[in-house]
Amino acid sequence: MVLILLPPSEGKTPADAGAPVDLAKLQFPELSQARQEVLEALAAVSAQKNALSHLGVGASLAHEVVRNTRLDLEPAAPAHSIYSGVLYDALGYGTMTPTQKRKADDAVVVVSGLWGAVGFADSIPAYRLSMSVGLPGVGKLASYWKPKLGSALSSHVQGHLLVDCRSSTYLAAWAPDPARTVAVNVFTERDGTRKVVSHFAKHTRGELARHLLTRRGKAPETPAQLAKAAEEKWAVELVAGSARKAHTLNIILAG
Repeated sequence: MVLILLPPSEGKTPADAGAPVDLAKLQFPELSQARQEVLEALAAVSAQKNALSHLGVGASLAHEVVRNTRLDLEPAAPAHSIYSGVLYDALGYGTMTPTQKRKADDAVVVVSGLWGAVGFADSIPAYRLSMSVGLPGVGKLASYWKPKLGSALSSHVQGHLLVDCRSSTYLAAWAPDPARTVAVNVFTERDGTRKVVSHFAKHTRGELARHLLTRRGKAPETPAQLAKAAEEKWAVELVAGSARKAHTLNIILAG
């Protein structure tokens, strides 16, 4: 089975209704105490006068920061409906068949500054917090979560091929077994010149996740098989990893 690691979206779509988050019912329940610590630290920071600057957001997002102060009371909904934006639009969970949705629920793990990691079907509220932020009593979130995610996720991912679509901020929070992990980079190429892209990288990673979740045939079990599957839609190259570095799948788009 392929497991897909995603970053959370910066923007979130709040749930219209629903019960509040139940930490004990989220995937990886061993993270519950850590999640509670981060929730409390985030609520305290978000209630301060300098909350916007501390969290690195502008005045237009003040209402989202206020929401952070009451996340234990806010309605929760499945993560796949809370996270939005370019990558998640391209993944297109809402247009999948029931079978494909079940596959996505089983395969997708979102690494988060607030929750550590959640499954795609886990019910969470909308929130505003980046993994790059430091919180009083918690410290830098990537450093805080790194040992905890290593302990919680290692057994979950054992034996699976990991397709790592996280951004650099979230890569710092956990480094899975490089032998079984493939990071995804996206480039444009024109007249022999290759450039790294950002916006289209998010979109293409979402498309890759959708392709892997909806394509027919046997799921790839090795980096080479993953490259073959991606080659069904894109020009790709696979860069071998090492004992300390994951394999890399480069997707090359026409410039």
